[in-house]
Amino acid sequence: MSETISLFLDALVTCLQAAPLTLTLTALSVVTGLCMAIPLSVIHQRQHTPAARLVHAFTYFFTGTPLLVQIYIIYYGIPSFNFVGQLMSQPGFGFLKEGFIWVLVALTLNTAAYSTVIFSGAIKNTDRGEIEAARAYGMNRRNAMRRIILPSSLRRALPAYSNEVIMTMHSTALASTVAMMEITGAASLFVTNTYQPFIAYSAAACIYLVLNFVLVFIFRKIEQRYLVHLNSRHMAEA
Repeated sequence: MSETISLFLDALVTCLQAAPLTLTLTALSVVTGLCMAIPLSVIHQRQHTPAARLVHAFTYFFTGTPLLVQIYIIYYGIPSFNFVGQLMSQPGFGFLKEGFIWVLVALTLNTAAYSTVIFSGAIKNTDRGEIEAARAYGMNRRNAMRRIILPSSLRRALPAYSNEVIMTMHSTALASTVAMMEITGAASLFVTNTYQPFIAYSAAACIYLVLNFVLVFIFRKIEQRYLVHLNSRHMAEA
């Protein structure tokens, strides 16, 4: 038993050392994806325009194919183009030789697509009274979207978006398939050295659970602050 506990602690330390890469991938992809998703969700509402069709195609591809396939396409496919290979050899572009940037691109595009769908749905379900109030104040469509509809939609989308952030953090585990040493990759390396898969992946699971708990706690606090008006409305209706 003592040997098992010792191995588990060793696996835990190994996985913890890889946690910063998991957190970096999560943070960068979520922040960049959020910055992409907000304007894309607005464009998504403009039916039958060329820009809206492009956004629909973007979301359809990245929500309709497995993330692992997307990682393989971006990680193995894009560097195979001649101009990308030539760019890698240029001064200042050496970072393109690292797997990190390609995995980050795949995660970012994936979470941007899902977030776009979430925010677009929230915009579409905006209460009619809010839109009419904006018009009553003389706002045009652009000002109403910027001042009323979009802020309200982002607040209402928080519960669904929090799940997307958590799923993105879980998805970083797929980076191990291209030999990146994030938490799951570190656990796999530990298995290679010790032949103890149950212990290694149990340690990784414990770390993911802790990270999951922290993210849920943070989003609960955010929701309590920005969705308090919805709670008041539901109580009044009851």
